[in-house]
Amino acid sequence: MLAVLRHDQRLADMAGGEELHFSGALAAVERGYTVLVFDGPGQPGPRHREGLVFRPDWENVITPVVDFAETLPEVDNGRIALLGSSMGGILAPRSAAFEHRLAALIAVDGVYDLGQISVRNIPGDRKAAEQFLRAQSAPELDASFEQIMANDATARWAINHGMYVMGVDTPRAFSASYLDYTLDNGIAEQIQCPTLVCDAAEDEFFKGQPEQLYDHLTCPKTFMVFTAEEGAGAHCHPGAMRLSLARIYDWLDDTFATTA
Repeated sequence: MLAVLRHDQRLADMAGGEELHFSGALAAVERGYTVLVFDGPGQPGPRHREGLVFRPDWENVITPVVDFAETLPEVDNGRIALLGSSMGGILAPRSAAFEHRLAALIAVDGVYDLGQISVRNIPGDRKAAEQFLRAQSAPELDASFEQIMANDATARWAINHGMYVMGVDTPRAFSASYLDYTLDNGIAEQIQCPTLVCDAAEDEFFKGQPEQLYDHLTCPKTFMVFTAEEGAGAHCHPGAMRLSLARIYDWLDDTFATTA
């Protein structure tokens, strides 16, 4: 979690700990923002020290952060922004739907329904796929997870780590945990602040989801696409961070300028 402050302005960025220095904090400092970084539940510090796992109701994480930021004398409490990266692309919008002290929201890149990843390769409709994932027994599905983990070291690490940060003990339970992370059922429509939804043209994880989020928003909104030609077409734009952060923070500057 990264909170970026510039004199009387604030930006909070969803991610994990010190790594945020390179994925957004440094660029913000160079613009004059002040930066506060912390980990939320499921991220390294709280998971290792307190045993806190990820939770979908991320507004209960963000609200105490906003409470703390409001104690800083140099901050204008009327201009608070929240930026979420990767999984933060759904956690930050979820927070903004319920924490209305936020004056701006940035999703890099936007995610509408994390559960789509879990059900997309399961035959049948969404309801049937969810029941399959959450069933007391599903030996065929369990066997498919075991095969994937046996043959792919990257997948094995990702699933093992996912079980750890979600606080579950089977690969299927890890996959099922994603079903709880959604902005469906009117949640996205509760966001009130100006929102920037970013999209990576060649996103390998959440293809099409930024548009889904954008289409459900009823607040002032902007859709920003990053392309392969710019070197920014991959998920969260690691090939062109300078470019992407420049455009993102330009939007934030312009948004705050209208509230000055």
